Amino acid sequence: VQLQASGGGLVQAGGSLRLSCAASGLTLSNYVMAWFRQAPGKEREFVSAINWSSGYLYDRDSMKDRFTISGDDAKNTLYLQITSLKPEDTAIYYCAARRRYRGGTYRSDQDYDFWGQGTQVTVSS
Repeated sequence: VQLQASGGGLVQAGGSLRLSCAASGLTLSNYVMAWFRQAPGKEREFVSAINWSSGYLYDRDSMKDRFTISGDDAKNTLYLQITSLKPEDTAIYYCAARRRYRGGTYRSDQDYDFWGQGTQVTVSS
């Protein structure tokens, strides 16, 4: 299984980015795919997730206005569109996959089976 995250970079506040996560070695319809992020000196936090089979979205209320998760079946790729970027969005963004029927909660990074290597997003003020 491989999750390859990309699309990060240095962007000015107010700008936008689209992160990508190319998945291979797993049948995405059997998984919930998610994005997490980890800012310097902070714990990794949940951003958003999608049940690939049903399309159901799991969002954080504080983030759903600016963070949009989506997926492309044909490309086996997960996306995260981020708009109106703020300096506090600076973090390493990780994609992750958990089996659909796994116990636990989609919000916990302890309950994911596979992780990508992360992509750095830096927002300048």
